[in-house]
Amino acid sequence: MCLRDLNGAQGVRHGACTHTYAIINTRTGARIGCEAFPVTQPGMRRAIAWINRNTDGRVLAAVEGTSSYGSSIRRALGPAGTRVVEVKPPRKQARAGVGKTDEIDATAAAMSVLGHGAEALIEPRSDGIRAAINVLLSARRRVEQQSTANRNALNALVRQIDLGLDTRKALTDRQVTEISSWHKRPSDTVEQRYARDEAVELATAVLAGQRRLKAIRDELTPLGEELAPGMQDLPGFGPVTVGIILAAYSHRGRIRSEASFAALAGAAPLQASSGNTTRHRLNRHGDRQLNMALDIIVKTRLRCHTESKDYLERRTAEGRNYKEIKRSLKRYLARSIFRKLQQLVA
Repeated sequence: MCLRDLNGAQGVRHGACTHTYAIINTRTGARIGCEAFPVTQPGMRRAIAWINRNTDGRVLAAVEGTSSYGSSIRRALGPAGTRVVEVKPPRKQARAGVGKTDEIDATAAAMSVLGHGAEALIEPRSDGIRAAINVLLSARRRVEQQSTANRNALNALVRQIDLGLDTRKALTDRQVTEISSWHKRPSDTVEQRYARDEAVELATAVLAGQRRLKAIRDELTPLGEELAPGMQDLPGFGPVTVGIILAAYSHRGRIRSEASFAALAGAAPLQASSGNTTRHRLNRHGDRQLNMALDIIVKTRLRCHTESKDYLERRTAEGRNYKEIKRSLKRYLARSIFRKLQQLVA
């Protein structure tokens, strides 16, 4: 189905307090109306009533941020029978000479879907278990960043103040555990006393972060197994990488082909040919978390998986470098993952 068969494309620009809606006639490109409504249940009911008054009901809603500020209107429009697709905010270059307001952005969101086949638009991610996985992954990234910052601060502190440790190398987990159990020492100087207290705080925070990361991993395991049984048992896969893959894929129909999945993962090769040289290079676009998951799986397989190690040796003998070999493996992996997801996930 093409968008010109619809009566209107509705762009939704979200905010914390209000949502701004713009209705565009898909046949003429004319804007039918633009209104802002509060982000409350009564406000969204009024918005849906306003949409129904200004259209014949055949509406496609193009919503920014369907997993964040736009999630409430996405959930409200679904039961009302309106198909919702996700659009990205306009780039800065597109705003040059135009300016920026919620009205302008809502109109741009609606206009951005015109001229595209409905099957080519991005479906929002599903709720339920998939949303729970996304929450856990976001928590994991936050905890990981905090733990890294705390460990770096602890390494810097014990090198700045002499606390009786061998600091020629970064602190090991055993040393961090030891530091967390330190007590006050009468022989400490003033700077050592305060540095020791701070070191204990940082070491305790690092250990707490490690426990939380393990707990998140344990929580992801049954969720991933429920959505994609047996996937975590594949070589190189684990609860975290499977969780990232499932959060990106969401549900059958959201990504229309294995080529689209590879593009989403940033694993689709880009041409880098010149003159008599024909080659491809890594794609640095797409979902970087999904790309990271593929990268972890490939690196693990290159260490532990016989077929992958044989492929590395064969391609290296042909003159390919490590990055090129890894790019090829990530593209192959994206294809196999998509086919597996199509079989396992509803």
